Amino acid sequence: MDSFELNKIMGAVLGTCLVLLSLNIAANAIFAPHKPAKPGFDIAVPDQPGAAEAAKPEPAEPIAVRLASSDPKRGETAAKQCASCHTFEKGGANRVGPNLYGIVNRAKAAVAGFNYSAAMKSKGGEWTYENLDQFLAAPKAYVPGTSMSYAGLSRGGQRADLINYLHTLSDSPAPLPKAAEAPAPTKTQ
Repeated sequence: MDSFELNKIMGAVLGTCLVLLSLNIAANAIFAPHKPAKPGFDIAVPDQPGAAEAAKPEPAEPIAVRLASSDPKRGETAAKQCASCHTFEKGGANRVGPNLYGIVNRAKAAVAGFNYSAAMKSKGGEWTYENLDQFLAAPKAYVPGTSMSYAGLSRGGQRADLINYLHTLSDSPAPLPKAAEAPAPTKTQ
């Protein structure tokens, strides 16, 4: 093959590349895509009056009322999801979270040898039934800055079962509050 034949082949390849490049530039000029300012899709949602009020959750029953109908056996089942971070037996080791034996009416951040977050240390007080209920519902809302990464238990009955189970984990369990002693739920408007 002589150099003239090689030049014709190279010229054909370069000419094809030049034509493809020109077509690409022309196509981008004609069919320029619209780039949104904010990535994603717009979803049209009609405004309905009263929709925000309907989305508000009903006020939860007081913990004393829910504890009256709770079952520690169901709470023991619910506690299995806590077992990856906590132990429940007397004298049990601390894991990612502290041992929970005797937690009811124990001072907050009081398990020896566990490194609590500064937010939990500054919370103070004891773990009452009401405090446990609020903490288990939303740990990061009850103790902002806590290192507990659990999202919480949304169902009040499940929290009551778990708290009832935790109250049995003690040498002398604290008595459950009576439902009649519970304050009436306040209606928010």
